[in-house]
Amino acid sequence: MPEQLQGKVNFVHDATDLVGGIVNDVTDDIFDEADADAVAQPSGSQMVNDAPRVVLVGPPGAGKSTIGRRLSRALSLPMVDSDKLIEEGEGKRCGDLFAELGEEEFRKIEAGYVARALATGGVVSLGGGAVLTESTRRLLQHHNVVWIDVTAEEGIRRTAGDTSRPVLAADDPAEHYRTLLSTREPFYREVADHRVRTDSRPPQRVVAEVLNILDSE
Repeated sequence: MPEQLQGKVNFVHDATDLVGGIVNDVTDDIFDEADADAVAQPSGSQMVNDAPRVVLVGPPGAGKSTIGRRLSRALSLPMVDSDKLIEEGEGKRCGDLFAELGEEEFRKIEAGYVARALATGGVVSLGGGAVLTESTRRLLQHHNVVWIDVTAEEGIRRTAGDTSRPVLAADDPAEHYRTLLSTREPFYREVADHRVRTDSRPPQRVVAEVLNILDSE
C-alpha cells in the first residue's frame, strides 16, 4: 500500500507483491561484483553538467550499486557511484579513508564528491551514510531520489563478515546494524521520493519496479 513519507511526497513499493523466498540469494545481491566494471565510472573529463535521471540512497547491503549498474544499462545512461569517485579522487578505499580520518572528517570529504556526482547526468548511487550530511540532504531535495531499502535481518545477513566497511565494525554487528538503520531511516525518508525494498527479490525485479516509477513521472 502507498505510504506518505516525511519531506517529499512519496510512495512505498512494498514487498507484499513479491515472489517468496530468497531469489538468487546473496550471489546476485552482493550481487554481481564481477559486474562492477561493466558500467564505466565517468572520469572528471567525461562528466557533464546535468541532473541525474535517478539518485539511489539506502543502507549498506541494500543493493544500491548492483541496482544502479543494472539501471544504467537499462536506461543506456552512465553510472556514477559517489564511493568510486572518492576512491579515485583520494587514492584510497572508502573504508581505509573512513578508518584513517574518522567519520566526521570522512563525511566532509564525501559531501564534496556527492555534490560532484549530483551535477552529472545518468544514474547516481550514494554511499549509505551520505544522507547524514545536511548539505547533501538539501541538494537531494532537487532530485528524483529512490530509497533502496532492506530489512535489518536481511541487511545483517548480506553484510555479515564484511570487513571493508569500518562503519559496520562492532562487537555485536547485528545490533550495530539495527542501530545504524534506525538512526538513518528518518534521513532516508526525508530525501526520498520513492522507497523500494530488495528483500527476497532478484535484482531484475527491483530494477523493473524502479523503471516503472521513472516511466510514471
